[in-house]
Amino acid sequence: MGSVCDLKIDLVEVCEAAARACAPFVGSGQKDEGDGLAVDAMRERINQVKMKGVVVIGEGAKDEAPALYDDEPVGTGEGVGVDIAVDPIEGTNLFAKDMPGSIVTLAAAPAGSMYRPGACFYMDKQVYPKAARGKIDPEAPVADRLHALAKALGKDIREIRVFILDKPRHQEMIQEVYACGAKVRLATDGDVNGAIQAVLNMGSDALFGIGGTPEGIVTACAARAMGAEMFGRMAPQKDFEIKLCEEEGIDTKRIITRDELVTSDDCMFVATGLTSGAYCHHVKVGSDADGRYMTTDTVVLSGSVGNIRRVQTTLHV
Repeated sequence: MGSVCDLKIDLVEVCEAAARACAPFVGSGQKDEGDGLAVDAMRERINQVKMKGVVVIGEGAKDEAPALYDDEPVGTGEGVGVDIAVDPIEGTNLFAKDMPGSIVTLAAAPAGSMYRPGACFYMDKQVYPKAARGKIDPEAPVADRLHALAKALGKDIREIRVFILDKPRHQEMIQEVYACGAKVRLATDGDVNGAIQAVLNMGSDALFGIGGTPEGIVTACAARAMGAEMFGRMAPQKDFEIKLCEEEGIDTKRIITRDELVTSDDCMFVATGLTSGAYCHHVKVGSDADGRYMTTDTVVLSGSVGNIRRVQTTLHV
């Protein structure tokens, strides 16, 4: 049987195709138009990949936006079985406003290895770098978690920076972080961006807070690929979602570990930049004697080897 990580070049090209398709709409204020173009390009390219893929979790149900949908088959139907988690534009508001941190992203793992969250569209997440693996009690108070993180990283608590989405639901948590002397990096959207900063210990030391479940599954693949730490807990936000979770018997108090969210080391995270951020550059457009071209910047985290690969591709369009 083949490895999921053997598909890395194909899956990089899936994200690149989506980024090139929607890049002209960066900063246009038209997030749905951009999202639709990204989805169409991603679907066309991913269905050329030699694999028996299925989208374990996409974006459509939560956002009622253009999307690859839960349980949608993808790939040619040949080769290795693959679970896919996908977000054609992570940080659509960032994309629309040309603000840092918007990416095209997907994650892949062997068939049956990704957590299936059912009707729960939101997840309460904690993400920490590799040095903190096994050293954080996910149910401890915020201050205790941050002091344990500081000790694991060999930092003063005042040097710790936590990425948190700037939402009303997080205001109490933000104040708890400030109260123990740590710093907060706020963003309106894009918690995958913040989580990967924590996974790579690049710009942020941790991510806390409630965001989308698709982003949580994508993040879990990145965390496992790099040996980082992650915890999740289902956190329904709307009345209909709470009711659906109750009907499905989803335990919203149970902490879900990284290795429950993705059970295989043969996993991969791919992100292509739409707007520049901590680890990906934006799509660059230029022209030369042969015409117009686009240059994309992609980061790949591969679990089979545990390394970071950067891919820069220039194509005439």
